[in-house]
Amino acid sequence: MTDTSVRIDGNTLRLPGGAAVRFVRTLRLPETGTHPLPPGLGEFPVRRVSDYPDTVPEQWRARGGVMLPVYLREAMWLSFGSTTEPAALQVGVGKVCAVSGKPWSDRLVRDPQNYVVLPRQPWLDGINSGKGTVRQFVAVPLGLGATVEGQVTGEEVWGGVQLQSFPLSEARLAEWREAQRRMRTARPSMGYGAAMPMAMAAPAAPAGAPRAAAAMGLGVGGSMRQEVYRDDRPLSDWADTPAGRVFVHLVTPPEWRRITGEAPPPSPVDRAAYTRAGLPWYDYYDQDAEDLTPTDTLEGVKPVGDWLGDDHEPWQQPTAPQVKPLGDAPGKPVEDGDW
Repeated sequence: MTDTSVRIDGNTLRLPGGAAVRFVRTLRLPETGTHPLPPGLGEFPVRRVSDYPDTVPEQWRARGGVMLPVYLREAMWLSFGSTTEPAALQVGVGKVCAVSGKPWSDRLVRDPQNYVVLPRQPWLDGINSGKGTVRQFVAVPLGLGATVEGQVTGEEVWGGVQLQSFPLSEARLAEWREAQRRMRTARPSMGYGAAMPMAMAAPAAPAGAPRAAAAMGLGVGGSMRQEVYRDDRPLSDWADTPAGRVFVHLVTPPEWRRITGEAPPPSPVDRAAYTRAGLPWYDYYDQDAEDLTPTDTLEGVKPVGDWLGDDHEPWQQPTAPQVKPLGDAPGKPVEDGDW
């Protein structure tokens, strides 16, 4: 029987079939203009919901999955750098596809494409919003209508992030593995870069009756230059059914401390101070890949500032030398639930 378990390796989610996902903290962009890729500032710690049955909300236990702490208006990106074999990965924000803007689906669709192709897509910083651009993932509470889910569906029911992976079909995977074997005999293999680790210990959860927790979802912030690549394989190359899936709950820092007993990560780095220090931003371009055209649904999503007010944090544009060009499972399984 095929193993459908999702596992945590450090702070990496490893889905069946080889897909790997890290959630990376980053600088929040201004909501006007288009910007280079912001840097990674360490990984979000990830914990299994099932490890804290006495302190997580009952609804979270029913959905299973994992959780991570995030501050209001904190930005994140998803790194796929540890992926070991080709996978079609669906990314949902409140069960709205971050690539197509369509409702969550249990199957792959090509028109409009509702997945990213790993490891071809090294990362995803936001929703597919324009030709060669994405709008940054930014955490906001449910109930204001600011999430992508709220703007697209008119409701805020799910929140969080949803991931679902499809491997290649058996025949295509065997062909890919043979090609990799031949390449390894000719030259050393190369992989995509990974985010900086930020390991955190997981002490025992404090005792206490479960209660409702402040639910968080993802809205959008500023625009950056990033392509969401069109799949160059025929849809028939992929498996008909997913190999595994996981629900990622977003937790406020106070709830994280209450549920896990751990201190949350420090508040995000001030972006003006980062830029003044001369630290790098990034620009990535792949001339051989075809970018996906955004759907009208995602082009119309408004930034979180329209709900939460103007962003008063000072912005300092990085200088040209600061923008760096980029080239082309242990542990118990994560429990899935009803969602």
